[in-house]
Amino acid sequence: MPLTGDVAVIVPAKNEADRIPATVAAAGKLPGVDLVVVVDDGSTDKTAVMAERAGGTVLRHARNRGKAAAMESGAEVVRLLEAGTGLPPRHLLFLDADLGDTAMDATPLIDPVRAGEADMTIAVFIDRVKRGGHGLVVGLSGAGIERATGWRPAQPLNGQRCLTRDAFEAARPLAAGWGAETGLTIDLYRQGMAIVEVEVPMAHRPTGSDWRGQLHRAHQLADVARALAIREPAVRAVASHLPAGALAAGAARRPAIRAVRPPQG
Repeated sequence: MPLTGDVAVIVPAKNEADRIPATVAAAGKLPGVDLVVVVDDGSTDKTAVMAERAGGTVLRHARNRGKAAAMESGAEVVRLLEAGTGLPPRHLLFLDADLGDTAMDATPLIDPVRAGEADMTIAVFIDRVKRGGHGLVVGLSGAGIERATGWRPAQPLNGQRCLTRDAFEAARPLAAGWGAETGLTIDLYRQGMAIVEVEVPMAHRPTGSDWRGQLHRAHQLADVARALAIREPAVRAVASHLPAGALAAGAARRPAIRAVRPPQG
């Protein structure tokens, strides 16, 4: 099937065989999406098989290389598939593998990027799922971003993001592992790019409180701390905010939006 859309979805995944089919199927139905790339980051289950059966284009890492590497690998697959088509580079929509059917609610993340209103959007989940942790990693990321930019995102670790290809390339190389989102936010803000937070009714599986969940958080904490350590804090005032609900229109439910554009000069 020829590629004719303007958005490619990239799904980093590890051991998500149970949810990846629904995620891929829902993502493939988003307006303007003609490519869903799943990067199987060293899974030991049938994630790759199930993703391919659901219609995804699958790339496998032989070993686990971390989220940032999976994001970059996915973007490279998109670039290679675009080569020679004569089409402009697609916007890149990153989605978590465990979103399931709620991936179909990602359209509001695409719209501001497509309209030229944002270089990157960040999802803000409306319905917060209670997690087994104590918010340490989220707090570290949010506080670190605020120290570095003067602005604190509502959900700094949210991986549901849409970027222009230029914005993605401007942020490379991504901060390693789970530090990718923290580094992305700081790096793009500092380059004067517009960041928009959008409320969406999406949800994914919460991290548990067992030893596996705690180990996952420890890895997250280390990666976020590393991303912040190499980005010197430089507090700057936020130039403008659009109030939450600025896109509400009539009775139709539209995403609340808050735009952040760094000061120029």
